[in-house]
Amino acid sequence: MPQLAPLNWLFLFFLFWLMVVVSSILIWWSFKMSYTIDRTDTKFVVVSPKSWDW
Repeated sequence: MPQLAPLNWLFLFFLFWLMVVVSSILIWWSFKMSYTIDRTDTKFVVVSPKSWDW
């Protein structure tokens, strides 16, 4: 193991866990995006300007 200052070890520790978290989020996001439901039957409601009762 190289001789590093305690602050550098702390930085490497947080950098390691940050990369683990970012990788986990990216993997989760990629699986989340692949299982989305396509809704092709979306119906749009056309509202005319005179649709208000008042």
